[in-house]
Amino acid sequence: MSDAKEPRGDLTLRTVAMPADVNVNGDIFGGWVLSQMDIAGGILAIEAATGRVATVAVNEMTFVRPVKVGDVLCVYGRVERVGNTSVAIGLEAWALRQITGVREKVTEGVFTYVAIDDDGRPRPVKA
Repeated sequence: MSDAKEPRGDLTLRTVAMPADVNVNGDIFGGWVLSQMDIAGGILAIEAATGRVATVAVNEMTFVRPVKVGDVLCVYGRVERVGNTSVAIGLEAWALRQITGVREKVTEGVFTYVAIDDDGRPRPVKA
């Protein structure tokens, strides 16, 4: 986990953490954060692959701080690698805290997507 003070990559997704998304401890469920990151990564992967993609792996996922109800979750992403049929997207999720206005990194990971054709089979990434 990097100790960056500023997000790396482009702001790809912003959403508000809602009460319906809490776990038994009252924090936002990690699966919800993961799904928001996957949505953001998919947006970047579609652009990089110039077409349809499917998530094939989530690597190096690290949760370091909880997300609270009312926080604005901001997901930043960058293309890390383009292969023959796949794209790796580096993602960071930062919470803009509702009470203090402070922005803190809450998680980061690398998501891998494979470019797929209309039948759902891998296809070459268009250069």
